[in-house]
Amino acid sequence: MAALWTLSLLLSASLLGCLAVTSPDGSPLPHNLSPSLGTNSSDGSLSVDLPMALRVFSMDYHHVQAPFEIVLWIMLASLAKLGFHWSGRVPAVVPESCVLIMVGLLVGGVIYGVRHSAPPTLSADAFFLFLLPPIVLDAGYFLPGRLFFENLGTILWYAVLGTLWNVLGIGLSLYGVCLLAQSSLGDVSLLHCLLFGSLIAAVDPVAVLSVFQEMQVNEQLHILVFGESLLNDAVTVVLYKLFESFLRLPSVSGLDVLLGGCRVVVVGIGGLCVGLFFGLLAALTSRFTSRAQVIAPLFVFLYSYLSYLTSEMLHLSGIMAIVTCAATMKQYVEANVSERSNTSIQYFLKMWSSVSETLIFIFLGVSTIQDIHMWSWPFVCSTLLLCLIWRATGVLLLTAFVNKLRRNAVTFRDQFIIAYGGLRGAICFSLVFLIDDFPKKRLFITTTIVVILFTVFVQGMTIKPLVELLYVKRKKRALPTLSEEIHSRLIDHLVAGIEDVVGYWGQHYWKDKFEQFNKKYLRRFLIRNDRQASSSILRVYQELERREQRGVEEEAPPLVDPRSQGRPLLPEEMESIRRILSRNLQNFNNKQTPAYSRHTLHQDTSVDRTRKPLYRHQSLGERYSYNTITHFQGEDGGLSEPQRVRTGLSRSHTVCSISPRSTLLDSSVSAGPAQTRSTDPKAAREDLVSPRHQETVERAARKHLSFVLENEKQQ
Repeated sequence: MAALWTLSLLLSASLLGCLAVTSPDGSPLPHNLSPSLGTNSSDGSLSVDLPMALRVFSMDYHHVQAPFEIVLWIMLASLAKLGFHWSGRVPAVVPESCVLIMVGLLVGGVIYGVRHSAPPTLSADAFFLFLLPPIVLDAGYFLPGRLFFENLGTILWYAVLGTLWNVLGIGLSLYGVCLLAQSSLGDVSLLHCLLFGSLIAAVDPVAVLSVFQEMQVNEQLHILVFGESLLNDAVTVVLYKLFESFLRLPSVSGLDVLLGGCRVVVVGIGGLCVGLFFGLLAALTSRFTSRAQVIAPLFVFLYSYLSYLTSEMLHLSGIMAIVTCAATMKQYVEANVSERSNTSIQYFLKMWSSVSETLIFIFLGVSTIQDIHMWSWPFVCSTLLLCLIWRATGVLLLTAFVNKLRRNAVTFRDQFIIAYGGLRGAICFSLVFLIDDFPKKRLFITTTIVVILFTVFVQGMTIKPLVELLYVKRKKRALPTLSEEIHSRLIDHLVAGIEDVVGYWGQHYWKDKFEQFNKKYLRRFLIRNDRQASSSILRVYQELERREQRGVEEEAPPLVDPRSQGRPLLPEEMESIRRILSRNLQNFNNKQTPAYSRHTLHQDTSVDRTRKPLYRHQSLGERYSYNTITHFQGEDGGLSEPQRVRTGLSRSHTVCSISPRSTLLDSSVSAGPAQTRSTDPKAAREDLVSPRHQETVERAARKHLSFVLENEKQQ
């Protein structure tokens, strides 16, 4: 542990030394040239001549400055994350994002103290073009499709209407605060407040995922929070660009507002279509990678990133595009490529997203140390309070309406966690730096940093104790078995058939139609013939195998405490346990009988018939039926009418299972009653004395009674 932090400090010192070589604006500092490398010409200009002698050692840092510093930043972030997971009980109390931000604050403070200038900040282009796509791609590729589409209506309800509720509520309320504080906030317009509301309402999926994955909440709550934060970003970015366009117009009319609404719809649907196109193209390309499996994983990353860049180029939603692309191509790519390629895709996506997430939190802390802060108590405190109030009221009102349409209602505890889990992060931090310069831009930046630090530290550190205090349902550790998955699909088919019969087009109906279309057209066109699963059960088994492999690899090995082992047993305790086991084993051997039921009529003839029967507690009706059959049967082995009525009390116990030999004996007895009556009474009495003959007669009587009762029931 100490070695990890020592390495982190050494890397920080190296990074400081590298940054000291450059000026505050990022340009290289002037340095003196060696006399052997150049001389001044007659006109005063610098001319470079050939060296006087060969140099054994030289250094040119500016040639490798950019990649060298990038590698140092990544190494510092990775070592900080590694040190967090080896820091004892810290991960159980403090989320990983909080520790990484604190490391960034420490590094930024040291850089500011050494250089006496602001440390390098995370630019918006670097965040949106290089750091955000890997995280969204990982979330979309490993998206739980069944849960997501079952809760898609609720997710869209939260992401679209909930975001509009928060943006308009926060923006209009902040404008009211600015009107009340005319002396300090009078120059903030309504559009500026709406613009700030659109960026501060962005729930960051990076912060949400980093916190909720550690808590292991139930699947429904996790998919609602994760899906809402994922699609919330797409809506907030679109609204941010819309209000930014309104600010650049000389005046805003009703037609502009109508066109802005149409633009929001076009941006969302356009990103969806772009992602769908590139996802199908990636699946089709993976079909022809059988002879070059090495480059098969590369197409997953290239097509996903290309869908994101294409959407950004067309001013569409890049987040929607990359999520749709990843979710579309997943099942076809996994079927086409080999298991090693699937493993490579999985590990590279996890590594890429983890590095990006770590760098984002590190740079959030570093970028906080700035000279551009502006403070206003009314604006900052009002923003914090309004973010909490409008999100809580929005979740409660929207859930009250959604629960009327859902089969599984969202409980009040889950609603509280959804409202409390609205963490802000790098998206709103990057958007606030894109605002055009105006007098209160520095105030917006300061307020955004305060909201991010408050939500990540206060809400992020207290949400886990609240989950345990409220007894929120946790996630099941065990993965579903093949039998559970098959029964679940059977229920889906049954519900889809019921919806089809009653004429209701629900989610199961459309899901069944899509599965038919997928099986008939898409899978035949996008998957190789040798990779086509012969049955759906085999396909389910393969999917469960991959899921189980991912689950086993993601689970951390349990830490075994040697002190938790029990003391050795005393000799008296061992003797008591041996006595109990011997007694139970003897009782079990005495009670062991051939197990059979009415569905398996044949006994095992190899079982010793002299073994004592299984004695069990008999009901009153069963004992009465046995006495009636054995003591009130006539000479012909039959029963009179009153006796049949009396034995009808337990007719369910009269159907017995017999062996082939017993069946033959019963048939001979029942088929030849005349022969039985013509025999000598003395011989008959001797036969009746025989236990086997008595057992045969009792079985015949029970069979006859069961047959008579069934006939009476049918009549």
